[in-house]
Amino acid sequence: VFAGVRQAQWLTKTKLVEGLPAAVQGIMDNPALGLQELEERAKHVVSHARLWDTAEVAPRREKYCPVLFENLIHICRLMSGNYPSLSKRMLARNCRIAATWERESILLQVRGLSGILMNSMTPIPPVASKEEILATKDHVLETFYPIAPTIDLQEVNVYKELNDTGQCFRDGYPYSHPHTLFFLESANVRTDRFRPEQLRAKMLMFAFGNALAKAKALHGNDLKVLEEPVVVQSIGTDGQLFQFMVFQLNTTDLVSNDGVKNLVWIDSDQNLYERAQCVPEVKKKVVTKPAGISGFQPDTFKKFLALYLHGTV
Repeated sequence: VFAGVRQAQWLTKTKLVEGLPAAVQGIMDNPALGLQELEERAKHVVSHARLWDTAEVAPRREKYCPVLFENLIHICRLMSGNYPSLSKRMLARNCRIAATWERESILLQVRGLSGILMNSMTPIPPVASKEEILATKDHVLETFYPIAPTIDLQEVNVYKELNDTGQCFRDGYPYSHPHTLFFLESANVRTDRFRPEQLRAKMLMFAFGNALAKAKALHGNDLKVLEEPVVVQSIGTDGQLFQFMVFQLNTTDLVSNDGVKNLVWIDSDQNLYERAQCVPEVKKKVVTKPAGISGFQPDTFKKFLALYLHGTV
């Protein structure tokens, strides 16, 4: 993506807000939830993924990144003892999405695999107030003139304008609301992984695509400002560095730059830990760097957990 998130903002008619919304920050800061009590367990799962869950001297990213993700999700599920509604969630893998919209005079479509999608029986409530939504009318979207904002998009012939939430949301499926998308950039070779800015753009496009497909399933194809905005979250990681995102679809009227815009909150480039030393570093028979995890960042873990709890707590 030539301009990353900036380009994705134009394509999806979205205003960016730096940091996480107050609703998520409030979960992180609430001492009654006891998130701090889970920090030691989180440190343990990092060590498990990076140091212990392998017969190799140093595990490869394609191995430890998915293991770390599964371990973090396991910690999140422990909270369902206190919040039974957390058990009304389902992880769907290899879930396909297709969403079509018109932007200015261009017909656009996002389609493909949505990463790992956590679905919920109930939607995440809107995180921006009606006043904040109306205030987006004054926001001016960045243009890329003289470069077309679609310069590097793949051009195809569209024979059918699909808006499909995939196999995840067939009629009667109880977990019918998209909650959080997880993208694991676990390729061992760096050039095969999305760079953080590319990953954030991908996260935004697919969060938008899931929200738009859901909105059209609920309200039809009429272009309008939504009475009840659709919120979809996204978390991306390479097994160490995390990207956090909350997207709110306020309008399906995406043709012009005027009127209400959509909103996205992004917290970028958050390390869960600084370093994983798989084997001790020895110089002149003296251990200069012992094996282990250093620089664990509890706030990054709390953000992961807060996004999981969001909509329930």
